[in-house]
Amino acid sequence: MVSKAMEMAVTNPLTCFTSSKPLSNPSSILRAFTVRCSVSLSSDRASTGVAERPWKTSDARLVLEDGSIWRAKSFGASGTQVGEVVFNTSLTGYQEILTDPSYAGQFVLMTNPHIGNTGVNFDDEESMQCFLGGLVIRSLSISTSNWRCAETLGDYLAERNIMGIYDVDTRAITRRLRQDGSLIGVLSTEESKTDEELLELSRSWDIVGVDLISGVSCKTPYEWTDNTKSQWDFNANGRDGNTFHVVAYDFGIKHNILRRLASYGCKITVVPSTWPASETLKIKPDGVLFSNGPGDPSAVPYAVETVKEILGKLPVFGICMGHQLLGQALGGKTFKMKFGHHGGNHPVRNLRSGHVEISAQNHNYAVDPASLPEGVEVTHVNLNDGSCAGLAYPAQNIMSLQYHPEASPGPHDSDNAFQEFIELMKRAKENA
Repeated sequence: MVSKAMEMAVTNPLTCFTSSKPLSNPSSILRAFTVRCSVSLSSDRASTGVAERPWKTSDARLVLEDGSIWRAKSFGASGTQVGEVVFNTSLTGYQEILTDPSYAGQFVLMTNPHIGNTGVNFDDEESMQCFLGGLVIRSLSISTSNWRCAETLGDYLAERNIMGIYDVDTRAITRRLRQDGSLIGVLSTEESKTDEELLELSRSWDIVGVDLISGVSCKTPYEWTDNTKSQWDFNANGRDGNTFHVVAYDFGIKHNILRRLASYGCKITVVPSTWPASETLKIKPDGVLFSNGPGDPSAVPYAVETVKEILGKLPVFGICMGHQLLGQALGGKTFKMKFGHHGGNHPVRNLRSGHVEISAQNHNYAVDPASLPEGVEVTHVNLNDGSCAGLAYPAQNIMSLQYHPEASPGPHDSDNAFQEFIELMKRAKENA
């Protein structure tokens, strides 16, 4: 390494200030000083005298199936990854988003431009690992400031082999996704791969019809025994102290769903997505929860059959993927939305009460209400596009929501849905 020193002498400090009064003794104030700057040059640049840039340069590409190529800077893991690009409009909670299993197979683009300023901690994780394919952001914070921060976002992603890119025009990509719909993309830091190769990869991969649930579900049943911490235990007024046993099907369940059920006094047995309905009925629980999860509900007919076998025998509550599976099990149809709903700020109208709830949502598929049989009631509607956001079938003790009532990190407008599930189980138990 070669070191080059530059000296700059300031000989006229009077140019640094002005005064309305003449100085009686200028020499007592004026001081000449010298600034020395040292710049290291790599051996291959020493001959040209060109220094290494002290900032990161573009070393990654996002290639979309529509042919657009977006240059960016990488953080986290390196390599090449393919996934469906979706945008999330949440202003907070990037760590909960990273650990939401429903994002399996997807690249999440955050519309909030500044990400990483609070770092990451180990209290806010919604699952045991990160399942998304990559993270796309506008600006990566150069520093972290939070009393719970355990490490930086970049280190966190690198340890979990998750790719991230920044310094990319996320606003332009979001507008493209809203206009053209969700697009398959390829993230790559490998210079050896040409743009044409990456474009071909994006056009040869599809997320529709793929069973993503089996890759995120637990492998064996387990009891949820973690205590609910005080900061998670809210809306406790009115609980009667009854305990209900709930079997929760793990299609990619978030921890906060389990926390909220436990906070309402439930004993919870979590079972894999392939757990037979006959085994659930043998346990004789008070109710069954069908959780959120990634991908196409039409790609998991085994899960639909499980739901069918349980309907009418136990009270059930479906959330997101669980809601879609219930819709199919009741004879309805699901369809892929143009760009889905992803964010913590979606308005939903409760048609029973007339109230509007601000909700957290994450799904690319929806139930077609026109395909549902008589007796099935649409209880909630998304006010952004009028899509079905909730169902009920009182004759069979069924309720479901196409969004996240547990809403970690928030909002908590819909938390009372858990109380409704408790009341559903209570009535069924009294009428048994």
